[in-house]
Amino acid sequence: MSDTEIHRMVARCRVADYPPSVGRLGSGWVVMGERQVLTGYCLLLPDPVVPQLNALADPDRSGFLADMARVGDALLSVTGAVRINYAMFGNATPALHAHIFPRQSSEPEATRSAQPWALDWSVAPVFSEAQHGELRLRIAKQLECAAPSVK
Repeated sequence: MSDTEIHRMVARCRVADYPPSVGRLGSGWVVMGERQVLTGYCLLLPDPVVPQLNALADPDRSGFLADMARVGDALLSVTGAVRINYAMFGNATPALHAHIFPRQSSEPEATRSAQPWALDWSVAPVFSEAQHGELRLRIAKQLECAAPSVK
């Protein structure tokens, strides 16, 4: 499949037409989640897009995993998170992408240990440059990647 949401997001990142884009790393694009269910939630999208992690040969596979951890390191630094949750499924969208969630000690006790999909995404703030732009730029700076200009 070559027309997934991941393919469309990568295409928009390539032409600097995706406002949540943080920037380009060696393996692909870092973007902030369109729903900020946890503040600072990011995704790593491979470029070029592949169906799954196992479709990448080394060194591309190692590079993607290293970049995923690098985004986690940046989120730890920028958000003050106590830990990072990582997830790769590809069941609903059959294209490789990694979800990277900063977790805070200030989260409500009832959801602090819940996996992110157990949270109420319907009430999560939608990414906006006004609300999340400064954080997006701080993440880009921490990663030392160029944040694309927002249209």
